[in-house]
Amino acid sequence: MKIYEEIIRLRNAGKPCVLATVVEKAGDGPVEVGKKMLVAAEGFATGTVGGGALERYARERCRDILESHESLMEKYILNEGEIVKGAGTLPMVCGGTVSLFYEYIGPRAHIYVFGAGHVGQAVVNILRTMNYSITVIDDREDVCAAFEGADRKFNMSFAEFIDREGIRDGSFVLVCTPSHENDYNVIFKVMELGLKPVYIGMLCSPAKLRDFLTRLRDRFGDNINLANLYSPVGLDTGGGSPSEIAVSIAAEILAVDYGKTGHKHMRSTEYRW
Repeated sequence: MKIYEEIIRLRNAGKPCVLATVVEKAGDGPVEVGKKMLVAAEGFATGTVGGGALERYARERCRDILESHESLMEKYILNEGEIVKGAGTLPMVCGGTVSLFYEYIGPRAHIYVFGAGHVGQAVVNILRTMNYSITVIDDREDVCAAFEGADRKFNMSFAEFIDREGIRDGSFVLVCTPSHENDYNVIFKVMELGLKPVYIGMLCSPAKLRDFLTRLRDRFGDNINLANLYSPVGLDTGGGSPSEIAVSIAAEILAVDYGKTGHKHMRSTEYRW
């Protein structure tokens, strides 16, 4: 069936979509139970849930769900002017009722890992078990080739990747490249292009952070919004091995993603949030 082929194609490409399915019908209406419509973020749509006002509304609802990432079910009265508790009313004259289940299919969020070294690999080993789309970038051919578990890998310079591929709004960025300069260049590029990740975590020492902040202010001035910068990165869980650091970083990403507060973050209080 074409719809399922498209779901596989979109999942393989890391692109989210919403599958709307007619799960209940009573009375007259232009569709039967089991009919499906697939709507993708790229504007693609296939299938049908009945046409007319119902389908127009369903497409708009799918676009809302592509933003919220939350599956849900809704019931509609196909009779303009009629009001029934627990159901929306659509401008139709059929008189029946239809229930649609909207299923979000796609990653919860996108994570970009700049640096395919020991810490990057350890973090991905944890996050790959969850519903995230993970992209890893490294300019070292051998290190990138040996990396496992990412949905996408790019062997190129870090700043070049951002110029070419960009960073999705609301995504998570982990900066753990093999050099201070590359780390700084990643964050500078994000700021220069006005990109909007919800989280930028940089692996660093207090001395490195002070150097970074000095260079940041020299380049962008003092009026900088650093609310999404988490550096030093991770929750204060203890331990200094790559695996232990990875646990603290993955836990911090989850806390930010789910809006949980009250944790002790490692990030410095030396700069204004």
